[in-house]
Amino acid sequence: MDSEENNAPSRRQVVGGMATGIAAVFATPALAQDGGTPPAPAGPLQNPVTLYPMPPFPAQSQPWPGLTSKMQPRPDHGEKSYKGCGRLTGRRALITGGDSGIGRAAAIAYAREGADVAINYLPPEEPDAQEVVELIKAAGRKAVALPGDIRNEAFCRKLVSDAVSKLGGLDILVNNAARQQSHDSLLDISTEQFDWTLKTNLYAMFWITKAALPHLKPGAAIINTASVVAYEPPENLLDYSMTKSGIVIFTKVLAKQLAKQGIRVNGVAPGPFWTPLQVTGGQPQEKLTQFGKSTPMGRPGQPAELATVYVELASPSASYTTGQIYGASGGGGNP
Repeated sequence: MDSEENNAPSRRQVVGGMATGIAAVFATPALAQDGGTPPAPAGPLQNPVTLYPMPPFPAQSQPWPGLTSKMQPRPDHGEKSYKGCGRLTGRRALITGGDSGIGRAAAIAYAREGADVAINYLPPEEPDAQEVVELIKAAGRKAVALPGDIRNEAFCRKLVSDAVSKLGGLDILVNNAARQQSHDSLLDISTEQFDWTLKTNLYAMFWITKAALPHLKPGAAIINTASVVAYEPPENLLDYSMTKSGIVIFTKVLAKQLAKQGIRVNGVAPGPFWTPLQVTGGQPQEKLTQFGKSTPMGRPGQPAELATVYVELASPSASYTTGQIYGASGGGGNP
């Protein structure tokens, strides 16, 4: 889950922002190092501006944490379009927020690239999670569903322990789950809301990563989902923007700590992406219907358009990449 206004790549993946750049720059090294099968031809050029739905979108809202199946239009996570070529064969990944949004796109891509995948999510998100489990299994990989609230430190430790036990180890950790709520004024943010956002976005990342480190070997990768709001914070996302800035710093410092151990740490800073975060209080209704319109491309990103970024940062072809934050925002400001 993430983002906000604020692989063998198929033709739908190789469009838009950094997803395109990374796919193009690293395609040859990836095949050489990973031993994958050459991807199918990309097909005819398509205009990325009109490739996916553009605003206005229907007014809509859901109670937190929301379901993909109830969104209009339904987000594209690469369910039909992502084609893998073995770039992550044999890897074992844990993804928080893996039921929907960006986490779901990463889970699908990882499985189709040959990885076994464990996803964490909140119990009300079970319908979305089961769809992801079936997609992972359909790719011929092991799927592990680990529901629970990451605001609890004991659960975070158990989450990692269960993932390691059921996957047989851990090679990739994606800290992606997030809470985003729009508030016009600091006075509108209660201590309970503030605590909820920080526990979900920052504390959980700290707890989960700390628990995972003893299990990670040289060559492992940690990927954290930051946001464009870490660089261009909107006035209505004060606490959320604080946490995303924190994720950027956490990523850069941890990368320095772990470099000599051969563990890479990178982040992704999406711009406005069409996920359940937006329809469950992440955007006010007047902004939701025009979500993504202010970007140079005039639309929000779809989770499928970030899949190649998460694959690249987890793959051996990014062996010299650590401490970096990759942006994908449809032309807006990013790192």
